[in-house]
Amino acid sequence: MLLILLTIVFAVLRIIPGDPVAALFAGRASPEIVALTRHQLGLDQPYWQQYVNYLAQIFTGNLGTSIGENYHGKSVLAIILGKLPGTIELTVGAMIVATTVGIVTGVISGTNRDKPADVALRLYGTIIFVIPIFWLGQILQLIFAVELGWFPAQLRFSGLPLPAHVTGLYTVDSLLEGNLDKFFVALDHLVLPSLTLGLVLSGFFTKTVRANLLRTVKADYVEAARARGIPEGRIISRYAFKNALIPVITVLGLQFAILFAGAVLTEKTFSWDGMGLLLLNSIDSADYPMVQGIIVVYALIIVGVSVVIDVINGLIDPRVRY
Repeated sequence: MLLILLTIVFAVLRIIPGDPVAALFAGRASPEIVALTRHQLGLDQPYWQQYVNYLAQIFTGNLGTSIGENYHGKSVLAIILGKLPGTIELTVGAMIVATTVGIVTGVISGTNRDKPADVALRLYGTIIFVIPIFWLGQILQLIFAVELGWFPAQLRFSGLPLPAHVTGLYTVDSLLEGNLDKFFVALDHLVLPSLTLGLVLSGFFTKTVRANLLRTVKADYVEAARARGIPEGRIISRYAFKNALIPVITVLGLQFAILFAGAVLTEKTFSWDGMGLLLLNSIDSADYPMVQGIIVVYALIIVGVSVVIDVINGLIDPRVRY
C-alpha cells in the first residue's frame, strides 16, 4: 500500500502543471542559475532515476530538503515533525466528537426503529456525511465566532504566550505547565475545528452503529435474554450494544484515512497550523520533497492505525484469530 501510494504521488506531482524551480525564483533568476539549481536538485535527471533516488531516500528515513519558497533548504522531516502535533490534536478532538455523537445517535436510532427519532437521525446521518467540510466550518465560524463570539474563528492559539514545548500539543503542554488559562485558550481554539470534522464523520458512525444494533437485537442470545425476563435496557447495554460495536471498531482504522483527508480542508478553513495546511501551501509552491514527505507520514500513520485496530479487533472478538 505504501509503495503504491508513493509511486502515485511521485507521478502526479510531475504530471500536474508547475515548475518548482520557476516557483522558487519567481522569474527573477537567469537561465544559468535556473539550470544550475535544477541540476543541484536532481530535477534534470530522467524520471526513472528521480524515482529510484526518491525511493532510496524514503526507505532510509531521509525525506529530503525543502525546495519551496517557504522552507527552502530546511529539512522536510524537521518541518513535518513541527506541524504534526497540530494535526494530531485536531484529529483526536474530531474523533472524540465523531464517536461520541455517532454512537449516541446510532443507539437512539437503533432502539427506536421506524419511529420519528429514528427517521430524523437516519436523515441526519445521511446529510451530515455529505456536507462539504469547508462549508460546515464557515457556517460554524459565522454562528459561534462572528455572531455569538463564543469561540475563536482562526488559528491554534492566541492572546497568551505559547505553552512550553514538550509534546507540541497545546492542550497537553498547557496542563504539563500547570497553566489552566493557556489550556482553556487552546481548548477554545480546538472546539470549532473539532466539531466541523467530527460532525461530518459522525454520520458514518450513526448509520453503522444503528445497522449493527438492529442486527444484534435480533440475535438468538438477545432473544434468550428476553425470555429470561432481563430488562430491555440491560439487554441493549450489556448484550446488543457491545456486539454492535465490534464492526465499528473494525472499520475505525479505515476512517482515519477520511479523517486526515478532512483535516486538510479543516486546517485550511480555520488557518490551523498543521500538516494539512502545510500540504496545501507546499502544493502551491510545487515543493516536491515536502509534498512527498507529508504523504509518506500520512500513509505511515494510517497503516499503523490500521494494524493497531486489527490487533484490538482480535482481542475483543473471540471469533477472530491471526
